[in-house]
Amino acid sequence: MNLRKRVAVQITPTAPFNFDATAYKPSHFPSSDNSWTKGTYWFTLNFQNRIYGIRLENRGEIETPRVLLTIYCDRPIEGDKIAEIIREVKWRFDMEADISGFYDTLRSDRLLEPILHRWKGMRVSCQYSLYELIIITIVLQNATVRRSVQMTEALLRRYGTSVRFDQKELNAFWRPDSLTGTSEDDLRELKVGYRAKSIKRISDAFARLCIDESKLRPLPTTEAKSELMKLYGIGPASVGILLFEALHRYDAFDHISPWEQKIYSHLLFNSDLVSPSQILEEVDRRWGSWKMLAAHYIFEDLFWRNKNRKVQWLEGLIKL
Repeated sequence: MNLRKRVAVQITPTAPFNFDATAYKPSHFPSSDNSWTKGTYWFTLNFQNRIYGIRLENRGEIETPRVLLTIYCDRPIEGDKIAEIIREVKWRFDMEADISGFYDTLRSDRLLEPILHRWKGMRVSCQYSLYELIIITIVLQNATVRRSVQMTEALLRRYGTSVRFDQKELNAFWRPDSLTGTSEDDLRELKVGYRAKSIKRISDAFARLCIDESKLRPLPTTEAKSELMKLYGIGPASVGILLFEALHRYDAFDHISPWEQKIYSHLLFNSDLVSPSQILEEVDRRWGSWKMLAAHYIFEDLFWRNKNRKVQWLEGLIKL
């Protein structure tokens, strides 16, 4: 699909806003639906049954942020549709958040203080819809990062759409109803294993409109969590990712996967392995209602450091 039509608008996020640290997350595994270079981020957007190419460009500073949003499409976009896309992009990149209380409350934390300084203005962000992020969490289950990448790319090649815009060629996710006629055996041919059942059932649930992301966003966290946990294959680890990345709940830190356990043991206790309960007690004591956002800062700081100069103990856990 060639997207030659374009519309550009300027967005002014709340300050402070760190463009690169918000747009690009080195802790996320690489995928063919997005591309980043310093100051510019490209991704595909399957929104309201149309596929768009999105380019975000940094046009400001951390304390005076401005972002140029360019929307690429295959035909002209109506004005009300442009406004809806702008609202959606603002939400997915947490551009209108007020995190001043986060800095005021945690600026004296010994571990966080230098990290807050390095990454001031970083927000949680997720270019994916809730459905797409659920698919990501499914391929993350019980798999190395390399294996998760392989499964994601196989799914994108089979069911996604190749999109060309702004001299980029990226893949766009499929709509949930695109898998209506697909069987679990069809999915297993892509070597996703037992995850085929989860992918199929989740896709069918979204195709039937059993869950509405827009209605989950304003719900209290406990209600949103309860609704998400009703979905097949969504357990404590997955729901934490969904609450934080898709719904921006800064306190969604109630479960630790085994590989995260090793990372937090190093970062918080300078130990090879500390019990999950001890880690959860520590983050709650230190960071309270900001605990997941604080964890996000130390996690991304670690992965940025690894990107620039390999952290050997972390490399052994990533296995990309």
